[in-house]
Amino acid sequence: MTPPKPPEAAEPSPARRLLSTPTVGPLAALLLACVFFSFNSDQFLTGGNFSLIIQQVMVVGTLAIGQTLIILTAGIDLSNGAIMAFGGILMAKLAAEGTVPPLVAIALGLLVCAGFGAANGLLVTLVPLPPFIVTLGMLNVAFALTHIYSQDQTVTNLPAPLTALGETFAIGDTRVTYGSLLTILLFLLFAYLLGQTAWGKHVYALGNSPEVARLTGIRTGRLTVGVYTTAGFVYGIAALLLVSRTGVGDPQAGQTDNLDSITAVVLGGTSLFGGRGLVIGTLIGALIVGVFRNGLQLMGVASIYQTLITGILVILAVTVDQLSRRRIR
Repeated sequence: MTPPKPPEAAEPSPARRLLSTPTVGPLAALLLACVFFSFNSDQFLTGGNFSLIIQQVMVVGTLAIGQTLIILTAGIDLSNGAIMAFGGILMAKLAAEGTVPPLVAIALGLLVCAGFGAANGLLVTLVPLPPFIVTLGMLNVAFALTHIYSQDQTVTNLPAPLTALGETFAIGDTRVTYGSLLTILLFLLFAYLLGQTAWGKHVYALGNSPEVARLTGIRTGRLTVGVYTTAGFVYGIAALLLVSRTGVGDPQAGQTDNLDSITAVVLGGTSLFGGRGLVIGTLIGALIVGVFRNGLQLMGVASIYQTLITGILVILAVTVDQLSRRRIR
C-alpha cells in the first residue's frame, strides 16, 4: 500500500510576501514621516526642500552603498568616513597645487580609496582578523594620514572639474545638483548588480554562510577582498561628492559619517548579521535620516533631539531585525 504523500506547504500569499520584504517597513516609515512633517511645516512639501534633503544625504548615502556591500557579507566598516576624508584631501591638494591635472587627481583619489578598501579586505581574509578590528585600525590610519598630508589646512581654490558635481540643473522650478543625480544612479547600479548578477548572489551567499558558500564553489576570500575594494572605490566617489558640494578639501570631514552610514543601512532593513537586505532599502534609510533632520529643523527642534530620535530609530530597526530572525528560525 502506497503511503499518502505529505501535504505540501502552502504558498505564502502575495500580501504576506510583500510584508516580509525588508524595505516595506522603512518605506512606510519614510512616507509617514513625510506626512507628519507636511502637516507641521508649509515649507516641507516643496521641490526646493526635497532637493536640499537629497543634497544633504548624497554623501552619506553614497558611503552607505559601500557599507551595505560589506554588511551583506556580515562585516562592518568603521573606516569609510576617514577613507573618504583622505581621498577628498588628496584630490583637492593635488589639483589645487597643480601637481597633476584635475582629472588625474580625481582618478588617483579614487584608486587610493579603493586601495584602502583592498587593504581592509586582505587583512580580514588573509590574517584573518575581525572586520570590526581591521576597520577600526584603518580608521585611525586614514585619519592620521589625512591630517599629516593636509597639515591641518583646508584646501581652497579648487579647479572646476572637482566642483562640477556641485553645479545644478533645473527640473521645473527646482534646482538639482549633478551629484544628487549621480548618487541615485549609483543606487540603481548596485541594486542591479546585487539583484540580477551572479556576483550579487554570491555576496548574499557569503553573508548567509561563508562555509556553505565555499562548499558550493564560491571563492570566498577573493569575493571578500573584491567587496571591500569595491566599497573603497565607492568611498572615493563619496569624497568627490563631498568636495564638489563644499568647494574645499576639509581635513575634518567625515568624522561621524561612518556611524551615519551604518544608521542608513540599518534603517533601510539590511541585517547586521549579513545575507539579508536591499541597497534600495539603504537609500530609503538615508532619506529617513535626512527627512527627520530636515523636518525637525523646519519645526525649530534643537539638533540634539534630532540625534536622540535617530538613535531611537536605529535601536528599533535592529530590534525588528532580531525578532524577524528568531521568527525565521
